[in-house]
Amino acid sequence: MQSADNPSSRSEASKPQPPIRVAVDAMGGDYAPGETVKGAVAALDTHDIELLLVGDAGAVEGELDKYDLEGKAVKVVGSVGKISDDEHPMHAFRQKPEASIIVGTKLVKTGQADVLVSLGSTGASMATAALVLGMMDGLERPCIGGPFLGLAPRTVLMDLGSNVDCRPSQLLNFAALGSVFAHRFLGTENPRVALLSVGSEKSKGNRQVQDSYQLFEESHLNFVGNVEGMDFFNDRADVIVCDGFVGNILIKFTEGMGTALGGYLGRLLSPYMSDEQMRGVFNELWQTTNLPRTMGGPLFGVNGAVIVGHGSSRADEVAGAINTAVRYVEMGLLDSMRE
Repeated sequence: MQSADNPSSRSEASKPQPPIRVAVDAMGGDYAPGETVKGAVAALDTHDIELLLVGDAGAVEGELDKYDLEGKAVKVVGSVGKISDDEHPMHAFRQKPEASIIVGTKLVKTGQADVLVSLGSTGASMATAALVLGMMDGLERPCIGGPFLGLAPRTVLMDLGSNVDCRPSQLLNFAALGSVFAHRFLGTENPRVALLSVGSEKSKGNRQVQDSYQLFEESHLNFVGNVEGMDFFNDRADVIVCDGFVGNILIKFTEGMGTALGGYLGRLLSPYMSDEQMRGVFNELWQTTNLPRTMGGPLFGVNGAVIVGHGSSRADEVAGAINTAVRYVEMGLLDSMRE
């Protein structure tokens, strides 16, 4: 065993690390492949990555022709078709074995890619990851989570919409994964975990919440009890847990509220502010009331690194999701969650 002072040890530590291989589902998202490819190419300027763009070869290469890629590590991996939001993920998985999300996930499975980024169908991303990569020991379902409010950028919500019906044991699993994410990714020491309910008292909530409360109390987590909707803004907890039915309603509500407030403020302030000033106000409003889409979010619980982004992401948000993917790999979050 070499000592820390051994020159050979220092040499090994100082060796440059190989580029992180990022597979991107180039056909996923409302504005694919144009905005997806644009954002992926932009990420090449900020990260030492090898880019694997998965999609219809002709369409993807046509987009790449718009950019100067000399000296950049970009490869097109051909696929056939994509799985859209209106398709049943399991049926589509069997009927479209060469769809972009399936081909991209297999790159992670076979070790040809370190991480996959998808802006496409969340259901398809989940189903494909679970079937191709498999679940971590002790887990039954994957879960999507992370910060979802600009006003509370360090508060993690689990689940954001991937599981509409959950048993208490599954909520406990999601809480444990969210706690690791908050600690490792956001730097929160000993994250406080809470259940989302209709009251702070132990007896409040539906049967799911009440049954979960006892499991959470008996767990190793730093459980602080129930919190209510207003507690997202007052630092009561670092990880707030609910099923995906409630979580997705929260996200859609805040998105709608931000849009509605933007229209209201536009009518109210237009006599007093210039167009440029108004744009600044609206940008600030969007960032404080909506999911920070520039981050993307990990698909928790599967045996591989998968980052899921918002379907309506534009190029800068695609680049942001790739940034999250790079950090996820660099920090070794997958192994931390397994532990």
